[in-house]
Amino acid sequence: MKPLLGLTVAGAVALPGALAAQETIPLTVASSHPTTIPWVGMIQTHFMAKIDEILAETGNYEIDWQEAFGGQLYKANATLSSVEDGITDIGWVFSLLEGGQLPLSQIGSYTPFATNNPPVQLEVMQELLDTNAAFADEWEQYNVVVLGLTGTDSYDIYTKEPIESFEDLEGMKISAPGALANWLRGTGANAVDGSLTTFYTDIQTGVSDGVLSLALGVLPAKLYEVAPYVTQVNMGVAFSGAIAANRDVWDGLPEEVQNAMVEAGNYYTEAHGQDLLERHAFALDKIQELGADQDPPVTLAVMPEETRQAWVQALPNIAAEWAEATGPEAPGFLDSYMEGLRARGEEPLRAWDDELTN
Repeated sequence: MKPLLGLTVAGAVALPGALAAQETIPLTVASSHPTTIPWVGMIQTHFMAKIDEILAETGNYEIDWQEAFGGQLYKANATLSSVEDGITDIGWVFSLLEGGQLPLSQIGSYTPFATNNPPVQLEVMQELLDTNAAFADEWEQYNVVVLGLTGTDSYDIYTKEPIESFEDLEGMKISAPGALANWLRGTGANAVDGSLTTFYTDIQTGVSDGVLSLALGVLPAKLYEVAPYVTQVNMGVAFSGAIAANRDVWDGLPEEVQNAMVEAGNYYTEAHGQDLLERHAFALDKIQELGADQDPPVTLAVMPEETRQAWVQALPNIAAEWAEATGPEAPGFLDSYMEGLRARGEEPLRAWDDELTN
């Protein structure tokens, strides 16, 4: 167990009559990905900044942030354990790569074409975290406190060669993160495991022919340079993880600081979801603009609706497979997730929950 880093008193020379001195709390915040990735950058600009703003209202506490973004402390394959073990006090947990430890968190990865609306999905996931004991326990058992949720914008295909028909996917090697490889099953493509930190090199060196990824990740990672053919599939958004605090550190924080972090986490989740929604189209436009003069230039093609329907129907019943492998709590969790989407106006292209009994 890692003890809370020592509190220090700010302003050793206080004015006469001062009732209390401000306490400075050193905390390390880290991630596997760089701040050029939007949801990581927003940890600084929204989560941390909001905490600082809230605490400044009373002046009782100040956080001395020790930043270790961009894989300085841990890589993408160790995000959960690094927060759990106190390698960092607060960190981004990349749940897409933690399927064995966080199986319920993979729900979005096993229900493609269900929603392209990040704010709605994050709202549903927060509701489930607040109301579903199995989901909350899934995170809490790893000695972490979830503070803010992260998701993705909608996924598309970026390749070295154009995709002109559904059949063109046959035999292609497509990089995909973790459980999202399931979205390629039934297409004839071969999934190659990876993440935004490895995709560029994998495509450049021929390990893969392209990537299943999202515009807000492709843009800063410059994947369009090596995969200039963009096929806009609108496969859906996925729950990708959370900002989490080490439980031992959390328990040692003053209540005022804890409350500030909870409020900042909610603010981050809402702002992040809206940012994903608004910037997806911008990112696709920017990718085309930046790649216009390269050879070959970036080319975007929108996948026809009938081809999207063919894709989703070609998939095996991955939601049922996930539910069976996850355990008895999974069917109810899936029902709640899909109904949560529908209650907010979403129209899934495939009723994954209805197929559990078929």
